[in-house]
Amino acid sequence: MPLSEPVQRKKLHDRKIICEGFKRDDNLWDIEAHLIDKRTFDCSYDEVHRNGKIIAGEPVHDMYLRITIDIKFVIHEVQAISDATPFNVCPKAVVAMQELKGLRIGTGWIRDAKKIIGSKISCTHLMDLLSPIATTAYQTLYAELEEKARKLPKREKPAIIDTCLALAADGEIVAKRWPEFYKPNLDQLENK
Repeated sequence: MPLSEPVQRKKLHDRKIICEGFKRDDNLWDIEAHLIDKRTFDCSYDEVHRNGKIIAGEPVHDMYLRITIDIKFVIHEVQAISDATPFNVCPKAVVAMQELKGLRIGTGWIRDAKKIIGSKISCTHLMDLLSPIATTAYQTLYAELEEKARKLPKREKPAIIDTCLALAADGEIVAKRWPEFYKPNLDQLENK
């Protein structure tokens, strides 16, 4: 179902982020993100870079970020590319993304990445891709993680439980899918 009909308006900006996950032949995974920003009007950020003007419809930002991870979500490789930027200095920030190597995607990892890389040598837009990369990584590895967990004699609580309404520990989905981790809401049971 689409959103409701908006009031009359004029589009000014368009941002597209595409994330994809791939299993490699070497048992690692590539998670790729591509960000494109476009304006519906001519704009200028730097009087020299790009002849001093970004024409309406041309990308203001056109950036790629690929991270390679293992089954434990540890980052092995990083590749960043900035094909279109508003300032001529921006492409230098891709080098800073190499500092992500060795980090593990998990709770607090974006905070750690920002602390390690720092805002003075990074790119806001490449750093913005870290969150969708993390969720894409989890979605990409989910089936493999579940299969591996099912083979364990006693599995740990899946990290996805209690991350949203559908996967609440006291909800019917957890009760059916992971009954051993179902925690009924005692207040609701008492009120029945």
